[in-house]
Amino acid sequence: MQHTPPSAAVDPEAGAADHLRPRGSNQTGLRQFNERVVLQAMRLHGALPKAELARLTALSTQTVALIVARLEQDALVHKHAPLRGKIGQPSVPIALNPDGAFSFGVNIGRRRLDVLLIDFTGVVRQRASLAYRFPEQEVVFPAIAAEVARMRAALPAALRARLQGVGVAAPLQLDRWHALMGTPPGQAGCWERQDIAARIAADTGLPVRFAKDTAAACVAELVAGRGRSVKSFLYLFVDTFIGGGLVLDSQLYAGLHGNAGAVGSLPLAVAVAGGAGDGVGAGTGLADGAGSAAGAIGPDAVGAAAGAAAAQPAQLLSVASLLGLEQRFTQAGLDPTAATDERAMQAPWLAHSAVWAEQGGGAIAMALASANCLLDLDGAIVDGSCSRALLELLLEAVTAALRRYNWEGARCPQVLAGTIGADARALGGALLPLYVNFAPDPEVFLKLDA
Repeated sequence: MQHTPPSAAVDPEAGAADHLRPRGSNQTGLRQFNERVVLQAMRLHGALPKAELARLTALSTQTVALIVARLEQDALVHKHAPLRGKIGQPSVPIALNPDGAFSFGVNIGRRRLDVLLIDFTGVVRQRASLAYRFPEQEVVFPAIAAEVARMRAALPAALRARLQGVGVAAPLQLDRWHALMGTPPGQAGCWERQDIAARIAADTGLPVRFAKDTAAACVAELVAGRGRSVKSFLYLFVDTFIGGGLVLDSQLYAGLHGNAGAVGSLPLAVAVAGGAGDGVGAGTGLADGAGSAAGAIGPDAVGAAAGAAAAQPAQLLSVASLLGLEQRFTQAGLDPTAATDERAMQAPWLAHSAVWAEQGGGAIAMALASANCLLDLDGAIVDGSCSRALLELLLEAVTAALRRYNWEGARCPQVLAGTIGADARALGGALLPLYVNFAPDPEVFLKLDA
């Protein structure tokens, strides 16, 4: 498939486009921007000869040659072996140097902490994880500092200076839904009062950037996954609570308050006066009273937590989140941590997983139907912190439920499995410092901490 250029570069020899002048009004600014454009072309398309780089970036071959020489001198790119066998001089592909730069990615999840060290090509060099029932600050921050120090020390001394910083991904509201999460007494509200980026910067001595966790996961898919070929899509990440992001014309769209793509809050029924209202109907794939907040997840334990919200329509997160699967396992006397590993597709967990996937798939299909009618997307990409086998089961239910809708006047969206998996949020966080320092449009990330 033909890819579009990563950005319209400015060639000083050909005349600068007026709309690009704010990025650099002098020769130094233009040179830095053009270097970033060339680096981004290689990040998106892999190793490329200079002639192809010139074509993709709309820069002259001479300008590209000068840029490649500077980047090679800075050890940000290196040359591959010449490609022979064609007419004319053999071409020499230019690629990102994996040792050119490094960054840390941190995901503070509701059930797990992940810390990654990635190289300049986005490959994970080191990783560490810590599981918990609730993210307590007294545990999380020391663990982050210790892992960053350990991974930093493991790098050769000459490469430590190439560390670009830490990118942190976390839910914007870690303290919300504390009744469902079983938050320990005294912990509710602690994260609201904590400046996460400032604390990690103080603990590690590195610059820190913050992004909403599902937005970071979405960018990881956009940069390193299916987003290279799908231009506009709704992204869903199935975790303790389902969330998502929205990509329009290959750009993450955050919205006015940073909540674009917040699919977890989508209602699953029509709200009516005096009650939850009618369910979404027999053709949605929902079952077992999914039209009410208490019945949406299934186990009776959630009914108590729903409380006053029981009169309101259920949200997507109450049906299609892994928290619901955990609660099903717990009610059946099974280990709830199986929701994120291969046991979820094995007996005796499988029977409960199948019911959860059927209900969750129907609810996701309803959300996708509404989103696609509104936005006319290329499709949807669904990923999660569960096993790939469970994700496939969920996507089968989504696809089956979508077929039951009336698509007259609209188009049924394609639904694709994400390619990153459980690393998506931490990987998206790790890409943040690299984009800030080396991408032509770092704003794709800087807008995410709204």
